[in-house]
Amino acid sequence: MLQRVRAQLRQVSAQMARRPVLCCGAILLICALILPITLTCGREKAVVALARAPGRFFPADGPVLDLFLGQLEEAHVLREEADVSVVFYYAPWCAHCLTAQRVLQQVALRLTAQVQFVAVNCWWHQGRCRKQKNFFQYPVIHLYYWRFGPIEYRGPVQSEYLESFILRVSTPLTYLPTSRALHTFLTHQQQGVVGYFQFNSSPQPAGYISFLLSALHALRRDHQGAVRFAVVTNQAVAEGVSLREDESVYLHRHLNSSLVFPRAQRNLTAQAVCDWVFENRESVVHWIQPTGAKSYSLEAELQKGPALLTFLPHNPLSANQLLNQVTDVALRYHSCGSEDGVSSVPRCCQSLLASGAEASVCELCVSHCWALSVCVEHVQLSSAPCRSVQGSYSPFSQISVCCRSVPRPIPGSIPGSIPGSIPGSIPGSIPVSITDSITGLQCRTNNTLRFYMLDATLHWTLAQRLGATNHSGRPFITIINLRDETHYVLKHTDSLEDFIQNFSVSFSPLHRHLVGHKQHQHTQSLIQEVTSDSFLDTVMDSQRDVLLLYYSTWCGFCSLLNHVFLQLARLFQGNGALTVARVNVGRNDLPWEFMVDHLPSVLLFPRHRKQMSVKFPENTPMTVPNLLRFVLQHTSHAPWEESGSGAESASLLGAELHRLLREVSGRQEGKCEAS
Repeated sequence: MLQRVRAQLRQVSAQMARRPVLCCGAILLICALILPITLTCGREKAVVALARAPGRFFPADGPVLDLFLGQLEEAHVLREEADVSVVFYYAPWCAHCLTAQRVLQQVALRLTAQVQFVAVNCWWHQGRCRKQKNFFQYPVIHLYYWRFGPIEYRGPVQSEYLESFILRVSTPLTYLPTSRALHTFLTHQQQGVVGYFQFNSSPQPAGYISFLLSALHALRRDHQGAVRFAVVTNQAVAEGVSLREDESVYLHRHLNSSLVFPRAQRNLTAQAVCDWVFENRESVVHWIQPTGAKSYSLEAELQKGPALLTFLPHNPLSANQLLNQVTDVALRYHSCGSEDGVSSVPRCCQSLLASGAEASVCELCVSHCWALSVCVEHVQLSSAPCRSVQGSYSPFSQISVCCRSVPRPIPGSIPGSIPGSIPGSIPGSIPVSITDSITGLQCRTNNTLRFYMLDATLHWTLAQRLGATNHSGRPFITIINLRDETHYVLKHTDSLEDFIQNFSVSFSPLHRHLVGHKQHQHTQSLIQEVTSDSFLDTVMDSQRDVLLLYYSTWCGFCSLLNHVFLQLARLFQGNGALTVARVNVGRNDLPWEFMVDHLPSVLLFPRHRKQMSVKFPENTPMTVPNLLRFVLQHTSHAPWEESGSGAESASLLGAELHRLLREVSGRQEGKCEAS
């Protein structure tokens, strides 16, 4: 091979030596072609335009200091100078940041005198923030209390939620100066932690600093702030919860025995106190915030067992009477203090300070009596013997005020009253029951419920998927049993206690709620679309045979059958004996007895014999002749007998049937010849 190449090169060189003019011309031609190409390509240099300098994301005259060049060092200096600071890391192109920008400005306008608000552009490539921070999403909101932080906010980007969280970080501890304040704190807080510290020897004892930091650690771990921390400095007040030693921490629990931090086994450090609180706390009502209508966090909670979901309009900055009602029901549901399942706490008593008992009775809406008489106007004090000291009820030096049950009013007896509710109740509240069979029900049933709260404003789409109709401010309550694939909805006229009691019994009288898609048919269709609401009226019509197709939008083969059913519907068009219908089982729940095991499926419900429904054979192709033969075989009359023009319809139908049979026979003969 090499010898051949060398021989060819010798021949070319010999020819070039014989004709030097031709050789020089070829060389000049090649150079003339290469030179323009080189000059043209050399002009187009690889130039990358520099990014434009970023502009302000927040107004210059606003309450938020915008470090739009990513000056992270300046942000550190600003937060060290402020008692409480909020640092907002953003990317200018992010749509979520644009939404959070308006929310942050609203909160900053209200809290600018207490909190330092700083915004940092963490997307500018020349800024220090982009080089030092590795954020995977935007925006990121960090809070700092003095030099403690960061405490990341992971809640909804709503002004009320963000402001509530900032206020909790600003005041992580609640000061309780009196026994009444202590009692109010323990009564209204689902999970309360009280620390007792003496400030005689030092303005800020070491134990107090650790307790303060433990409250901040708890907010870092739980952004919803379910656990509240309070401090007591008066020894007489601290003795109300059996705290007699300095630097003692008390964990209050409603259902189990309250605990005192074991100083002998653990050191009083911030992390140790926080871990001890979260290890021993009791959660009766859980707040969840699923993202969208489908969420893995919600599914994880529903996998734990039956769940009672309460959708209510919630503002974390104000008290919510509906939330207190549901929390009270949950506490009584889990109260298994005695062997028979009945709580040892008196059902209709509330402790009051002995010194001001007479003055405070009329001002109090008895928390354990709301199920008997919702408002204080209907609380009736019983005789003097009932107002005796209840030592087992409260650790305070107080007396217990008892109230008698108010009889349930007859609906309609009081103008403007809600049926099934108590006179004087708050409009939009949950109807309550006179009976108290729910107390300790958790210990007497196998269908143990878990209570969850959701903000109806944020998660109304999920509530609508579960059966909520209108957003009128009333709470929407449902019980979901994921194992049985059922859920039940509380009616406005029923009480929450009866709803839970009916679910807990062995043979529940509750009816499974069927969620269906509202179908609006403005034009007459050959195939009737059936929903959950119209299913029974359509299918169980005793005067008509019903051929029903079960399908779903995600079923690809179901869409191929549309033209087959349209042809079949044209054959029976105009007669009143047979209805061709279909139901989307992906968007419409049906009673269990009418469900099918696979899609697509076709069922025929004969008239006068609905209990003898027939399923189209699975091994038979779904063609028009086969479906027509299936209908004629399982109906006791000809579908055209009751038509307005019987003979004409029968002749047309017979001709169409013969044409289809000839078509099928021709195809079968063609297959035999090909084989």
